[in-house]
Amino acid sequence: MRGIMIQGTSSDVGKSMLCTAFCRILSDQGVKVAPFKSQNMSNNSYVTILGEEIGRAQGVQAEAARTIATVDMNPILLKPESGMKSQVVLFGKKLETMDGMDYRAQFYEKGLQAIDKALTNLAGNFTHIVIEGAGSPAEMNLNDRELVNMTVAKRADVPVVLVADIERGGVFASIVGTLALIPEKERIKGLIINKFRGDAKLFEDGVRFLESYTGIPVLGVIPYMDSHEIEQEDSLGVGAVQQKSVIKGAIDLVVCKHPYVSNFTDIEPFLTERDVTVRWVESVEEIGQPDIILLPGTKSTIADLRFWKKQGLDEKLKSLSGDTWIVGLCGGFQMLAENLSDPHGYDGVAVKAEVGFGLVPNMHVRFEKEKMVRRQKGIVKFEALEAQVIGYEIHHGRVTGIEHWLIDCGDSVEGYYRDRVIGTHLHGFFRDRSCRTAFLAPIRKQKNLPIPVHEKSEDPFDRWAKHVKNHLDWQKVTEIMEANQ
Repeated sequence: MRGIMIQGTSSDVGKSMLCTAFCRILSDQGVKVAPFKSQNMSNNSYVTILGEEIGRAQGVQAEAARTIATVDMNPILLKPESGMKSQVVLFGKKLETMDGMDYRAQFYEKGLQAIDKALTNLAGNFTHIVIEGAGSPAEMNLNDRELVNMTVAKRADVPVVLVADIERGGVFASIVGTLALIPEKERIKGLIINKFRGDAKLFEDGVRFLESYTGIPVLGVIPYMDSHEIEQEDSLGVGAVQQKSVIKGAIDLVVCKHPYVSNFTDIEPFLTERDVTVRWVESVEEIGQPDIILLPGTKSTIADLRFWKKQGLDEKLKSLSGDTWIVGLCGGFQMLAENLSDPHGYDGVAVKAEVGFGLVPNMHVRFEKEKMVRRQKGIVKFEALEAQVIGYEIHHGRVTGIEHWLIDCGDSVEGYYRDRVIGTHLHGFFRDRSCRTAFLAPIRKQKNLPIPVHEKSEDPFDRWAKHVKNHLDWQKVTEIMEANQ
């Protein structure tokens, strides 16, 4: 199987996004390509059509590759929990919860077996593979038992491209230092400078220096792109999921940033609404009097609930109730209950009874061992506007006592909606524009904002892939992939 691996000088240099672009470019060429990341650490997961969990980045990359996401594309998923532990998801199913030391000591050989199995399965169905590394390959304290960078490149037998983020500063030192420390430097066949701002001609001397000093070609200098509309992977991207509208009297959407926030990409669709300002807050004092306050998902619902109650968010929400739209998504929805119980600590904090924010009358949440993981779709109605919603659920909490549902799923109902309080377990609820339009319509009417006219835009994957390819020596990339066969 032909392929290439994208590694970075650090986290958040754009590995996921470049892999996404590579997947779409190869798919456009008629290549049967699969994304792969051996081990992903993220609470932003993706549910396959079989109801299994993988990292969201690989789900997005599969969409870019125009293929169905499977657990072989991300065999190991680590979901951080409270108390320095992570939930280990192996081939889409929860295995156990472990701390870092136990994971390194006990899981390494099992991890290697999972990687080999996944690569073998992908080789049977695809001709090309685009592999994403994690963090930096120069973590000297971890390299003896790493499962994500050069170990994977060697087992897959693919060349590596090293990516550096020039926006961070120190791009020369990060590249030269990484090359000086990593094992199997000879696998690095190309360099990419990412997130460049300004005139790329000003970096031509930099390109010449890097090629002369390292002996490795610079394959491209990729300009920064605003509003690419492609979901990001982890909490390092939270800062990008905010915007300040230039429209007078814009809708003020406040998002509570939990200590254990997850699936923050549920908020990203609002960035496409020009009359919506998105603000993340970490304290009650920052909230003010917004039009919408949104509680996103969390990996530790009760721990985050306690964090906010200690600040007095329960009283703040009650004071806003009736004027502000209060929206809870997944764990944020569960916080709106009258009470929650988790006697065995399946959510992360063992507690027999915890008082919730109490905005959904008679709602009780009980956390159970078996996780609810499923895709879901249904119809939602806001005033006179109706929309279809499609998404997925991932939660341990089981909800009872709800009297006013939000989504009609045909043979069942889901969520809660009454008196400007909305809650749902459905990740991706706001992804469909018709749902956002229906939800925002009464707020726009109250604020005398016109209903925006959305012109049909280019597919975000196509736009991003063209952007990358235009600033990349794709012929050289192809030669690198082919030369390894």
